[in-house]
Amino acid sequence: MRIPESFRDGTGADCSAGQPAVVEVGHGIIRLLQKRIEPMENHFSEFALLLGLSAVVGAIAIRLRQPLLVAYILVGILAGPAAFGLVQAHGQIDLLAQIGVTVLLFVVGLKLDLHHVRHIGPVALATGLGQLAFTILFGFILTYALGKDWLTALYIAVALTFSSTIIIVKLLSDKRELDSLHGRIAVGFLIVQDIAVVVAMMAMSALRGADASQGWEVAASILARLGGAALLIFLLMRYVLPRVVDTLARSQELLLIFAIAWGVTLAALGEWIGFSKEAGAFLAGFSLASTAYREAINARLTSIRDFLLLFFFIDLGAKLEFSTLGGEVVPSIVLALFVLIGNPLIVLAIMGYMGYRKRTGFLAGLTVAQISEFSIVFVAMGITLGHVGMEALGLTTLVGLITITLSTYMILYSQPLYERLAPWLGWFERARPYRELAVERQRHAEERPDVVVFGMGRYGSRLSRKLRESGISVLGVDFDPEVVRALRHRGFNVLYGDGESPDLVDSLPLNGVPWVVSSIPDAQSNRALLHALEQRGYAGQVAVVSHDPRAPGALHPGSNLHLLHPYDDAADFAALDLAARIASSELAGRGADDTPHS
Repeated sequence: MRIPESFRDGTGADCSAGQPAVVEVGHGIIRLLQKRIEPMENHFSEFALLLGLSAVVGAIAIRLRQPLLVAYILVGILAGPAAFGLVQAHGQIDLLAQIGVTVLLFVVGLKLDLHHVRHIGPVALATGLGQLAFTILFGFILTYALGKDWLTALYIAVALTFSSTIIIVKLLSDKRELDSLHGRIAVGFLIVQDIAVVVAMMAMSALRGADASQGWEVAASILARLGGAALLIFLLMRYVLPRVVDTLARSQELLLIFAIAWGVTLAALGEWIGFSKEAGAFLAGFSLASTAYREAINARLTSIRDFLLLFFFIDLGAKLEFSTLGGEVVPSIVLALFVLIGNPLIVLAIMGYMGYRKRTGFLAGLTVAQISEFSIVFVAMGITLGHVGMEALGLTTLVGLITITLSTYMILYSQPLYERLAPWLGWFERARPYRELAVERQRHAEERPDVVVFGMGRYGSRLSRKLRESGISVLGVDFDPEVVRALRHRGFNVLYGDGESPDLVDSLPLNGVPWVVSSIPDAQSNRALLHALEQRGYAGQVAVVSHDPRAPGALHPGSNLHLLHPYDDAADFAALDLAARIASSELAGRGADDTPHS
């Protein structure tokens, strides 16, 4: 629609005098458009530039085997006022950053499997709480001795306790150590840390405007709100969310939209009632952790989380004031050495006392030799509350850059590092590591599925039933929630999810599973599944249904790939069965003919 020239110049001269309201509205719209069109175009160009720069710097970081978040912070520094001043869309980037942090905490809550926490025993709780107490106590003393005020020292000491769950899980997954003993223990005390950071955020948020004499009121307020939130979440998990999620899971796209909406809504509600957005998002994820669709939601949120967190780290880097960083170099080196050496030693000491071998304690301890993106979020929250200044954020960021970079190399080369240090680690191991020996016996006794079946339709479910009748343990995977629900009612072990998703395949217990079977008839879907299994490093046997092996793009059998032909197999079975019946009938007929008649 063409806008009249009189409207474009803001006069409205050709409008009738009897429509002043319409004219005024028209003037307002045109003025708004005139003010917004050019900035919007500039912001779009900024986003394009930031994404391109992030891809280039990220590729260099991957080449150098550095964490991507370090690269993203560097992009923010380069694009911020400290360097080239490319970023002007601060409001838009900040909004995306907040949503990214919300999704991150939502995913952490989504992964909080209480059964898993109980399964790994008391070591995760003891190690997590012990490391938290050690780091907070000595970190506070050390930071206070470096000349910081007590509140800043407390914030930084708490920030030093949090390790990056995302980085650790990614590194352990890349090394195929996520399911090892030290990997499972590390994930356990990382969960303890994640819970602690949420409680710490609640406490610091509640301290807004409170003095020391009101400490008991703050504590009572936190307990009351925690109790109310726990009751609300329990009621939702018990009576509301299962039905809602069952209905929405009929569409995976709608399930994803609901998950994000639920996380953002509870984040906003958490901030409104006096908690933080992060605490609300964590509770939102936790409320869905017991549903059958947790793995599918997590798999679909992973890429969205990583994309949105890009803007958080860019925004963080863009806001860094190097005038405050200059005076924090020496304190950051001191605190970084404390994190790199002190945190692993306390984990090693606790695990050795509890009856684990020094190697297990050392490898698990390396996972806390860094601080986390949560640490930066926590200190940034303290700035918004007026508790600490920008120098605290600069100090925490420098410690993060140092520890994340160095600990990445420590974890990647953990085995050579252990071999060099093993002669000096004997103090941290009992003569008989009884608890690790018990864990090994229990692990050997654990039942793993013998077969994982993707696609639990008529063919897949019948195949699974016959395998179960033969004494073979089967785990099924299907993307239809109705099928999953019906089979679970019949006693099948079935997970909801899309077998083509690499993130879902990564979450499955495939280590040591000898067979994977796909009853999905589509060749392209099977190719995606085979690619995901290859990326996972699965080395077992794979059987795939193929209705027409002569079709273009059909799969070809190999040393560990076998094709199942349902129609041919069914026809062969039917022919053999029918031939047996015919032969039996002929024998019966000849026997009747040979019978003498009276």
